Amino acid sequence: MSPEDFSYVADLVRTEAGVVLTSDKVFFLDTRLGPLARREKEAGVDALIARLRSQPTASRIQAVVEAALVPETRFFRNRSAFQTLADLSLPELVKRRGDKGLRILSAGCSSGQEAYSLAILVQESLPQTPTEIVAIDYSRRSLEKARAGLYSHFEVQRGLPIRRLLDNFEKVDENWRASAALRSKIVWSEANLLSDLSGLGQFDVILCRNVLNSFAPAVATACLERLEGRLAADGLLMLGVDEGLILPASFKPEAASGLYRRNVAFVREVKMA
Repeated sequence: MSPEDFSYVADLVRTEAGVVLTSDKVFFLDTRLGPLARREKEAGVDALIARLRSQPTASRIQAVVEAALVPETRFFRNRSAFQTLADLSLPELVKRRGDKGLRILSAGCSSGQEAYSLAILVQESLPQTPTEIVAIDYSRRSLEKARAGLYSHFEVQRGLPIRRLLDNFEKVDENWRASAALRSKIVWSEANLLSDLSGLGQFDVILCRNVLNSFAPAVATACLERLEGRLAADGLLMLGVDEGLILPASFKPEAASGLYRRNVAFVREVKMA
């Protein structure tokens, strides 16, 4: 891949999805685009990019950007934060909501493991509470896999204890599929975190983990502002362990690493001003 082609695709990925590809990612990008070139019956990555340059249709742009993104996720990632949600945070929210129930957003849900982890958690700890889980991602291919709920043995081994696996998944040949009951708890939707999210409504808990750290700082800040606008005043925000550094002063850490709630003192200061 020529430097010019890399710069062209990297600019596209940053504009469309907010993700920054540094100059040391040439081999990575070439590797990621290879399978797409074969699916599109192009002679190679260079031909794929040449076609994109000459005919930059929305579907081609989406396919190339999707291929450049890394859908890294696993079940119950940062287990201590999930445990705090189950033991303390969610029951506390339920007491305040009463019969209204909860809405939870998995933003940048990738191939679905996070959303299914949430569904399992709610099913185990709050079986009587009406809960809507909304999972959004830029990648259509990732969402297709998430909706199917079909995972390899390697994927379910990453974070799913055997009891939870057997209770919530069924064996399909060499793979495991999330049960119909579990799949029915999640609404999957294509959405771009760089765009207006107001149509999603308000949420009691928002998870956006290991997404912002791939964004340029200004893009990550703007994304956080959009998510904050979707979060209830007493809601909880869950980020990747290292992503709290970019949070505004309007949030403070919760009991577990990666969990945050609004800083009431800061909010009061703003109101008084």
